[in-house]
Amino acid sequence: MRPQLETTLADWVASDEGDEEEDGDDAVAKKGLPEKKKKKLLDAKTWDRDGRLVDLANVLRKELGGELFEDHNQFRDKVDAALKKLKLKLSAAELKVFYKAVSWRDEAATEVVAKVHKAGKATVNPLYGFYNGKGGIIEYESDPDLRDTEQVPLQEDVEAFMQREVLPYTPDAWIDPSATKIGYEISFTRHFYKPQPLRSLEEIRADILALERETEGMLAEIVGDAK
Repeated sequence: MRPQLETTLADWVASDEGDEEEDGDDAVAKKGLPEKKKKKLLDAKTWDRDGRLVDLANVLRKELGGELFEDHNQFRDKVDAALKKLKLKLSAAELKVFYKAVSWRDEAATEVVAKVHKAGKATVNPLYGFYNGKGGIIEYESDPDLRDTEQVPLQEDVEAFMQREVLPYTPDAWIDPSATKIGYEISFTRHFYKPQPLRSLEEIRADILALERETEGMLAEIVGDAK
């Protein structure tokens, strides 16, 4: 079964490369699946998990019906209630895979609530993703496709940088403290590169004159042969 899966994956990658070339995109064509992702796709546990999630999706569809939920918060509440009723349990990772498979992005949809803090347990601070909302202080889920990284000079205040460089263009952005890291960027070219010393003008002039003499000799041979 494994060789067959490897062949199928190779065909998928080749098909993607062909589509990119036909579309004329400037993006660099894929050279194959990353080894980590390939290993995961060839792992029997991955297929077992996905099979169970497909079965679960069919069960939930029968339980919830064919209604389209435009509010993801409402949909999650319905799913949680259905799982509790059916006495089914899923890990956080499995739920994440499930929701990603049956949902899509809608720019006009209601924000998705990640967590609600009770009064006194957190402080309202939109700069760090804590908003005043119904039932307490709310943290919203971020969109992975919209996440971005900024390099802030070490001696500059991060909040001031955010206020000046980010919020005027993306008013609903916030700082994720867990992803904030302090580091140092070292330019190896600037500090460690040792350029080769340039040749003197006399050496360069001698090489040019030698090439001219060589060229004149070759030209004389060609002209002489023509005669």
